Amino acid sequence: MDLSVIILNYNSADYLKKCLESISKSDIGNYQYEVIVVDNCSTDNSIKLAKDSKTPNTKYLILNTNKGFAYGNNQGLKEINPKTRFVLFLNPDTIIQKNTFKNMIDFFDHNKDVSAATCQIDLALTGKMQPECHRGFPTPWNSLCYFSGLSKLFPKSKIFSGYFMGNLDLTVPHKIDACVGAFLMVKKDVGDKVNWWNEKYFFYGEDLDFCYQLKKQNFNLFFNPDCKIIHYQGVSSGLISKSKHLSLASRETKIKVAKASTQAMKIFYQENLFSNYSAPIRLLVMLGIKILELKRVFKARYL
Repeated sequence: MDLSVIILNYNSADYLKKCLESISKSDIGNYQYEVIVVDNCSTDNSIKLAKDSKTPNTKYLILNTNKGFAYGNNQGLKEINPKTRFVLFLNPDTIIQKNTFKNMIDFFDHNKDVSAATCQIDLALTGKMQPECHRGFPTPWNSLCYFSGLSKLFPKSKIFSGYFMGNLDLTVPHKIDACVGAFLMVKKDVGDKVNWWNEKYFFYGEDLDFCYQLKKQNFNLFFNPDCKIIHYQGVSSGLISKSKHLSLASRETKIKVAKASTQAMKIFYQENLFSNYSAPIRLLVMLGIKILELKRVFKARYL
C-alpha cells in the first residue's frame, strides 16, 4: 500500500461526499491507496451521503463520542494498512485535483529529504491561497507582527512576516515550519517516530504541534506548490467569516470551537515555547491569548 488517506468528519453535510467524489476521479497511476473516513459523532447525514458516493477502497469508522481532531485522527491510524508508505490527513471540506495523490507521492519519491509535505491550498470562496498552509511557528515576535498588522505592511520581510513566511518564493517547493492540518502528508515511519497527534488538543493547534515535533526531531516539512486543492475553510466550525453562511454549526459549537482555539494556543506555548522566554514575556503572551479568547467567544455568541 502506497497511501492511506484519513478524513476526519464532523457534520460536514455534503462536503464530505464531494471530497470523496473528487478522490474517486483521481488518476493515481500504479500507486495503491485506501481511504479511512472517521466520523467524530456527527449529528447530520454526512456519512449516509458519503456512502452513497460509493468511493472505492473506502471504509468508515464511526466514533460514539467526539474527543477532538487529534484523538479522531489517531483512531483512524489504527485502521490503516500497516505496510502503507504514506499517510495523508485530509479535511472533508476539500476538493482534490485529479493528479493530487500521484504528484504528491512522486514528490516524496523524487526528493528523499522530504519527511512530510503539504500542497497549495486555495480557498473556495476567494480563490486565494489559504495562508495557514505556509507558515512559521507563532513565536511571541511572529505573533506580535501578525496581530499588530506589521506583517501586512511588510509582507515580504523575513523579520516582520515570519508568521506566514512571506519572504519565501511560493512558486517553487521549499521547506517550511508548519502547515494547516487540512492537507498534511507524512511518511508513516516518520509519523511513528513523532508519535502522531497530541491528544491534549481538542480542535486547533494540533497541526502546529505536529509540525513542531517534526522540526524538533530534525525532520523536513515541505511546501509543494505544484499540487493544489480547494478548501471550504470553516464549514465545520462556523468561525470563518467568509464561509460562515455555508456552515451548519450551532451557536454552541461555535462557542466551543472559539474557546478550543485559544486553549490550543496556551497548550502550544506552555509545552513548546515558554522555556525560551522570560517571565514578563510569558505573562504578556498569556494576557494576549486571554484577550483573543474573549473576542472570539463574543463573536461566536453574538455575531
